[in-house]
Amino acid sequence: MNVDEHLVIKTLVMEDEKGDPLLMLMHGDKKISTKALARVLGVKIVSPCDPQKTHKHTGYVVGGISPFGTRKHLKVYVEESIMNLPKIYINAGKKGLLAEMSPGDLASILKPVPVNVAI
Repeated sequence: MNVDEHLVIKTLVMEDEKGDPLLMLMHGDKKISTKALARVLGVKIVSPCDPQKTHKHTGYVVGGISPFGTRKHLKVYVEESIMNLPKIYINAGKKGLLAEMSPGDLASILKPVPVNVAI
């Protein structure tokens, strides 16, 4: 797509030690500090969901996860710096299908909680 990887936002399905799922939106060129995210959430551990649980919670397959229209209502967290970008490209529910939008539109639809957990 010839798009800066920093503007491509990946949707990651994570879970805490109790198995409670959440969505984390992160820059395509960054990783999540699970320790920092756990501290922010006030839990002991946060880890990625396995592909079967991911599908169960979202209705999407890994590589094509959209934060919109998930099977279950999931709390959404977003790396704070994403909200300062002029535009973003985010998965639209299928591998290789990206939607261009403003971070403001993302915020008004999903009401994500901003966090600083990128590495």
